[in-house]
Amino acid sequence: MKNYFLRLNFIQIFFALPSVLMLSCVSEKSDQDPIDRHRLEVVCTTGMVADLAKKIGGTRVSVIGLMGPGVDPHYYKASQGDLKKLENADLVLYNGLFLEGKMETLFTRVGETKPVVAVASKLPENRLLQPPEFEGNFDPHVWFDVLLWSKTVDVVVDALVTVDPKGAEIYRNNGNIYIEELQALHDWVKDELASIPFSRKVLVTAHDAFGYFGRAYGIEVVGLQGISTVAEYGVNDVTQLVDLIVDRKIPAMFVESSVPERSIKAVQQGCIDRGHSVTIGGTLYSDAMGSVGSNADTYVGMVEENVRTIVSALK
Repeated sequence: MKNYFLRLNFIQIFFALPSVLMLSCVSEKSDQDPIDRHRLEVVCTTGMVADLAKKIGGTRVSVIGLMGPGVDPHYYKASQGDLKKLENADLVLYNGLFLEGKMETLFTRVGETKPVVAVASKLPENRLLQPPEFEGNFDPHVWFDVLLWSKTVDVVVDALVTVDPKGAEIYRNNGNIYIEELQALHDWVKDELASIPFSRKVLVTAHDAFGYFGRAYGIEVVGLQGISTVAEYGVNDVTQLVDLIVDRKIPAMFVESSVPERSIKAVQQGCIDRGHSVTIGGTLYSDAMGSVGSNADTYVGMVEENVRTIVSALK
């Protein structure tokens, strides 16, 4: 009989335990900040913008990037899946300055029901490039000047605080830490590029995306295509670039991860036909970051990989 009661008590405790644990879990969850049970869903266009949101938002946000490695934002059109992601988002972040030109109307429409913020919208106009061939628009490739890009941090902080005021201290602290990291990156880029002889500081690329980079770090930039890859290049463009490379004996030029190689290959062949051997110095990340594990899957990593490639080819 004693054994029977012992077994009965064990069975009662065994079946009662899950209920106690469930009640304990419910009680514990009820004390949590709602943001911990449902992270902010932030939808971003380019990898650079998505990386900003991750760095500043930390564990309070879930970041969804629309444009992956190798994707050209100038040409990008939203898919049906993208529309669903935008519809479910708590916040939408994009570069602006007409980088995502084919999505501008969509951003306006989505902005009627939720916050939609262009991270480059508050950059001082006197720091923006306005190439005459870009039809009165500013050059959108602002991330190539690291210090200028650091000024977008406060825009993202403010956007997150507006949607999630309880996380304000976290967002501001993360933003300040990231600004310091970008200042260190800027200093490193300057030091690395200073090792290239002055006569070799010419960066020849597929399209004119590196204008801010050239201005910030004292390197001449020449692109076959214009600011936007939507603009086609012609025979005259190839001929003029070949003339420049041959006349100045430029040793290397670069392809871009988000632009087909055929344009630069055509220039290379033109130089060979003229008796000048110019190498392809490597692939630069221009309008898109690298894939996971490429060392260019963060903004800082992308900048570092680009600089190492440029220095290696031109030094």
